Amino acid sequence: HIQGAGQFPRTQPFSIGLWINSPEQFERSVIWRRSKAWTDAGSRGYELLLLDGRLSTALIHFDPGNSIRVQAKQPLPANEWHHVTVTYDGSSRASGLKLYLDGAPLDSEIVRDKLTKNIEGGGDPDLRLGERFRDVGFKNGKVDELHVFTRELTAIEVAQLYDRESLESALSTPTGALGPATRSQLRDYFLATAHPPYSEALEKLKAARNAKRSLVEPIQEIMAMRKMEKPRQSYVLKRGMYNARAEEVGFDTPATLPPFPEDQPRNRLGLAKWLTAPDHPLTARVTVNRYWQMFFGRGLVRTPEDFGSQGSPPTHPELLDWLARDFIDHGWDLHHLIRQIVRSSTYRQGTATDRQQREIDPENLYLARGPAQRLSAEMIRDNALALSGLLVRKVGGASVKPYEVAVSFKPANHDKGEGLYRRSVYTWWKRTAPAPVMMTLNSSKRDVCRVRREVTASPLQAFVLLNGPQFVEASRVMGAKLLKQHGNAPDALVGEAYRSFTSRHPSEKEAQVLRALFDEQLAHFEDHPDQARGLMGTGAAPEEQDLPAHEVAAAAVLVNAIMNLDEAVTKR
Repeated sequence: HIQGAGQFPRTQPFSIGLWINSPEQFERSVIWRRSKAWTDAGSRGYELLLLDGRLSTALIHFDPGNSIRVQAKQPLPANEWHHVTVTYDGSSRASGLKLYLDGAPLDSEIVRDKLTKNIEGGGDPDLRLGERFRDVGFKNGKVDELHVFTRELTAIEVAQLYDRESLESALSTPTGALGPATRSQLRDYFLATAHPPYSEALEKLKAARNAKRSLVEPIQEIMAMRKMEKPRQSYVLKRGMYNARAEEVGFDTPATLPPFPEDQPRNRLGLAKWLTAPDHPLTARVTVNRYWQMFFGRGLVRTPEDFGSQGSPPTHPELLDWLARDFIDHGWDLHHLIRQIVRSSTYRQGTATDRQQREIDPENLYLARGPAQRLSAEMIRDNALALSGLLVRKVGGASVKPYEVAVSFKPANHDKGEGLYRRSVYTWWKRTAPAPVMMTLNSSKRDVCRVRREVTASPLQAFVLLNGPQFVEASRVMGAKLLKQHGNAPDALVGEAYRSFTSRHPSEKEAQVLRALFDEQLAHFEDHPDQARGLMGTGAAPEEQDLPAHEVAAAAVLVNAIMNLDEAVTKR
């Protein structure tokens, strides 16, 4: 390898030339590269390969979607010495990437032509020959006389590298004896090496490209699909073996569903129109079922991930059909669908039930009572932050790391400041290492796609709400806020805390129990000031210095106890 050589951004022209002798016409082989392992970091960097025996060179940000590649049309002869040069003009376009063989331009084709981001990084900083981790090396191949240039060589300079005489011969030939091609090559050489205005223009062009690069490259990207210019041929594979092809297959839809319309193109647009056709039997039903599940806890079809023969039949097929048809007739308007559900007398029923109803219909299949379901993990956390006044309501921005990530399966340092209090939707999430705190509250896993969450009841959930730093801190801050509002009226403090979490005032008996808890904790922390100080130090939110620590601690325990009530974590 050539240490420290070849660290070029995509705006930097460069040229690399060398002699090679290939022992065979490799299906794939690395001649030189400046990148990490094949496929790692999307193969970011640049490379010269043999693909199906043909020379192929590329500059890559993320292969294949963001790269440029030029490939020879004919294979490289084996067991012969050949001089190969790659030149690049810094334009980020495939037209600026050229292959030369034995000093002459090589007949090539453009394979890819879209490079919009950097080619630096990707791991290995050095230019390496004949190998790459997880790739096929230049086995038994030979290389000699490697040259690396920090500019684009002209055609006559490439020829000079090959035969050591082309440039000298042209310069020593009388002007009148030069052919048109040689004159043009000498003119390019003169402009590139001895004409200051041309060099200054190139520097200005490079500066403009760098300015554009500084604007474009910081822009965040998301993964997206791009249609291939020429669709890849697909086949039925006998026994699933890739080398045992049967008949070729094209674009079509399952025969059990409505036929694909003849007037629509067989592409993604046509597929979208087929899916949303008014007579399509699935799309509207599946959508309606998902939204019903959001409000009632369970869908009209209890297996939202499977509407097929292996799934559950709908409990109310006529209702499902009516909602689906109404949804389509109103232009697939989700607001209308939601209004239809939440304004219905079915949804607006109370959740109270008697013994006879529970015995006849324990799962509420007949919809004789309103839905009752526990809040999601994100709702429970965000609700605690919102009631305490800690929730940062800013919309958008980068992911944040609250306290939970410090105890995830792959711990990370949590943020400071407002990053601790953003809505849960902004929480940094590692797909293979979720935070156990949120998973305990039945947050969704990200290892596979899921359309419904598990609902469990575990003592660990109470431990999270009682001891989790996020919830203890929220209890402390809310307790201090209530003391400021009702410090001289404990009964009002208890009532306000209860109403905040349950949306109702406590009954007389409930108020007595909670007041007794508050008085008990007040006496306890007054006798144990060190414990009060310890509770006050939980979390990063500043302490209320103007309030007695034992009072804040007692109010925090009261708030935390109410936070753990069934009514506080269940939607009824």
